[in-house]
Amino acid sequence: QVQLVESGGGLVQTGGSLRLSCAASGIGNRIAVMGWYRQVPGKQRALVARATAGGNIFYDPSVKGRFTVSRDNAQNTVDLQMNNLKPEDSGVYYCNVVVSGVWEYWGQGTQVTVGQ
Repeated sequence: QVQLVESGGGLVQTGGSLRLSCAASGIGNRIAVMGWYRQVPGKQRALVARATAGGNIFYDPSVKGRFTVSRDNAQNTVDLQMNNLKPEDSGVYYCNVVVSGVWEYWGQGTQVTVGQ
């Protein structure tokens, strides 16, 4: 069974930095896309960044140049380094893993709050 454990998040002032980490267990050697979504009250979860096993990376335009997603294929971990944070980056961040293009899993979510 695939399980995702997130860490990081918290409260930071505008312009600050935070790092989110996600460790996935149960994937084994299966190919997975790993990434991060953000959800704010009243809205659906939206993709922030993701990375394929082959190194293809996508960023939402609003975070490009400020956020960096990185993954360790051997450890099945994915991190999100968030720099120059803005209040609009606030929300609950969820780790997301899609295994073999079929099975999708979510972390428990971690709150990121960026103060003025």
